[in-house]
Amino acid sequence: MMSSVFSKPEKWSVFRRRFFQETDIIVVGSIPLVAFLSVFMGAVIALQTASSMSSPLLPDYTVGYITRSSTVLEFSPTIISLIIAGKVGSNIASEIGTMRVTEQIDALEIMGVNSIGYLMLPKILGATIFFPFVIIISMCLSLIGGWIAGVQSGFYSTETYLYGIQAFWHEEGHTLYYALVKSVVFGFLITSIACYYGYYTRGGALEVGRSSTKAVVAASVAILLANYVLTQLILL
Repeated sequence: MMSSVFSKPEKWSVFRRRFFQETDIIVVGSIPLVAFLSVFMGAVIALQTASSMSSPLLPDYTVGYITRSSTVLEFSPTIISLIIAGKVGSNIASEIGTMRVTEQIDALEIMGVNSIGYLMLPKILGATIFFPFVIIISMCLSLIGGWIAGVQSGFYSTETYLYGIQAFWHEEGHTLYYALVKSVVFGFLITSIACYYGYYTRGGALEVGRSSTKAVVAASVAILLANYVLTQLILL
């Protein structure tokens, strides 16, 4: 299947148009949801950290440091990916599954079109290439949410929070590389798994719904397993 997905497009103009269309739907269309979740989750992380710091031995900038570490290491790349898997994965599986049960894919094959490459390659490449930018946006907005919540609640000052965000960054800068590598892998897993379940749907409308559910579950499990493996390979 993958050899057909990554085969040379038959018409580059068609592929280029579909690539930007799918990127707009999958990546750009996910930004509002990602932004909303990131701001509030960043605020929750910062407030929970600040309220739990009862020891006088901990410096005030610890809140910013922990918020940054939690956001970069796990929240933005992993939790956001799981949420996107539910939104994007179900949409892709439903779209391709509907095309399968309504025989639109059969019509493409009769016309001599590589249906796998035509339907899947723009989606997979668009998500794999541009998904890291969504994760970077999530990181920034999460840190902004933590800053707004903490300052408004009076737990810390802007200077203290910013100092915590910058603390030890020269020693832990590789964590950003780790997060971006994960986002590339997760973007590929979400779209490829959803495309697979959608393409091999058989039956009618009920089976399309089942394929969509299976795609989300499989993508979520794959993300968690890949997260564990990548953590072992990169951080340890």
